Amino acid sequence: MLFPLQLETLIGKPLMFLVFGLIGFAFGFVLESAGFGNSKKLAAQFYFKDMTVLKVMFGAIVTAMVLLFITVGLGILDFNLVWVNPTYLASGILGGLIMGVGFIVGGFCPGTSLVAMATRKVDGLFFVLGVLFGIFLFGETERFYDVWWNTAGYMGRVTIPEWLNLPVGVVVVGVVLMALFMFWGAEQLEHIFGGRDLKKEPKWRRYLAVGLVTFAVSIIVIGMPTTEDKYARVAATKDAALVNREVQIHPGELLDTIANDTLKVVMLDVRPEAEYNQFHISGAKNVPLDQIESMIPELHAQQALNTVFVLVSNDEKASTEAWKTLTAESVPNAYVLEGGINAWIATFGKDETGIVSTTAPTGDDTLCFSFPAALGDRFEASDPSPHEWELAYTPKVKLQIKRDKSGGGCG
Repeated sequence: MLFPLQLETLIGKPLMFLVFGLIGFAFGFVLESAGFGNSKKLAAQFYFKDMTVLKVMFGAIVTAMVLLFITVGLGILDFNLVWVNPTYLASGILGGLIMGVGFIVGGFCPGTSLVAMATRKVDGLFFVLGVLFGIFLFGETERFYDVWWNTAGYMGRVTIPEWLNLPVGVVVVGVVLMALFMFWGAEQLEHIFGGRDLKKEPKWRRYLAVGLVTFAVSIIVIGMPTTEDKYARVAATKDAALVNREVQIHPGELLDTIANDTLKVVMLDVRPEAEYNQFHISGAKNVPLDQIESMIPELHAQQALNTVFVLVSNDEKASTEAWKTLTAESVPNAYVLEGGINAWIATFGKDETGIVSTTAPTGDDTLCFSFPAALGDRFEASDPSPHEWELAYTPKVKLQIKRDKSGGGCG
């Protein structure tokens, strides 16, 4: 995958901030050139007299969407590394209403108000002061409703194709057609309420519309890469990491990692439920191998930069397949428990009463121990104390930096 680029790695932090500054300057210049620093022009959309804002913003959105998914389909961009804000439906609706009312009353959104202030417009200056006061007020009162604010209508990292269970290309074409209908409707409103002469509109708009639809339809033809396709693109380096035992962590390292308060460990036990119920490590979540791919959106929604994912099976066969899935889907900091549950029990439970070794590990993910009952994590070996064990191992856990959250739109 070529994109998204890791600018800090490529050019260093000072130049990265310079690039960000240049992009911001260019964005502000374009907004001002388009008249978006004028509150009258911005507010005119709410009176259906001038729908330029809607057409420009919606046009930018659908163009970016089409180009984004074409590059994803061609394997140029890794969509898993594109930050998708988690959806909080109820609090999102309320926040949208508040911003909408503020937009109508003040005539700006936060971004355009900065443009207006930069061009010495008094109304832009007062709007920015109001934004700053609102930020201060929110920060001082958020503790009274933070639980609701952070949970109301939470849907996780969800996209429209996932929500509607439709192919990405079909959704893209639908959104493009909806946008074109909205553009047509916006012009009709401008004609009715603003007296705009539609006969003077340039004819090349139609060619742009046809081109946009054509590119959108091409996404259906190209399709989206499967998990197998994604892994095939990185197989050379990732298979080498498996062969060199770079991602298989010793039971002792897993125990120490769990006990490390600076790290958040997510253990995914990919064995069948029956074997998981017999014995599992305390804190491990059962996600059978055939369900691991459906967990990807949830794993990407993990907020902490210090999250470590550990795949667990009886041996290493199933957990390695699960690791390949997570790696293909760009889930960072994924590791495999070396030797699996068999090695864990051999290390921490070989002397525990009731746990009996039945066979030697064969590498086919067979559980090599029997138990007096299916007690899950109620065995002593399920939750050993790190203070009682000092094991020699080569540390392998190295945190990869995840993508940063990103903002967007006028905010």
